[in-house]
Amino acid sequence: MGRLKNRVAIVTGAGQGIGAGVARALAAEGAAVVVANRTAKTGGEIVAGIERDFGAAGAKALFVETDVANEDSVSAMVETAVSELGGVDILINNATPAGGGARLESMSLELIEQHVRVNYYGAFWGMQAVFPYMKQQQWGRVITMCSLNGVNAHQHTAMYNGSKEAVRALTRTAAVEWAKHGITCNVICPFAATPAWDQFVHFVPDGAASILGFNPMGRPGDAEADIGPLAVFLASDESRYITGNTIHADGGGHINGVPWSLDLPD
Repeated sequence: MGRLKNRVAIVTGAGQGIGAGVARALAAEGAAVVVANRTAKTGGEIVAGIERDFGAAGAKALFVETDVANEDSVSAMVETAVSELGGVDILINNATPAGGGARLESMSLELIEQHVRVNYYGAFWGMQAVFPYMKQQQWGRVITMCSLNGVNAHQHTAMYNGSKEAVRALTRTAAVEWAKHGITCNVICPFAATPAWDQFVHFVPDGAASILGFNPMGRPGDAEADIGPLAVFLASDESRYITGNTIHADGGGHINGVPWSLDLPD
């Protein structure tokens, strides 16, 4: 406890899944955490859990209703972190739209735009908003959640793949431009048990079994116990010489690649 003491972190999409697990892991190490989420119910539950489990050690958490697809909402998120918690040191770009998919030739522009707006623009606006504070203090951490889907170009999810690869390039570019200000920018490509994964297991059990069969560890990770510690490390002083990296926290699934072939109609 205490590796992130006196640090303020923003985690977007922190109401469930990987965002929730990372928010809890950061709080466990002493960070004051902004749980940025569209839904007050789930965001409030994560805040309550953090206060219940880590409050005795001084952990703080604050729910901020945020729609990362809206630039004004993203700006307000950062302003609230600064006004309520005293600053912003760590930005975790985690929010992403719900699932879906289609063949490329029949994919709608609306679906593409939804993912670009959340996955790319949301991170872009957030990074621009936190930069002045990080530059002023000559210290900052930006961590963006991307995906093996984009790295391997999995089928039928072009809207997700393209937006995630775009924000991966954005994060790496920021790593180059902002290193002189003591700001590191890194990417995590995680695989964890989330509501989206549970839904996939339910509706496409054979596909889920195939993915696990190609994963050396044979299981999805735990968002808090497996993905959280990596986020903590990248958010800490210990990672000060690490920037521009893409790290796969996926039980080794990226090594030989994971097949992603769904039976969709022509």
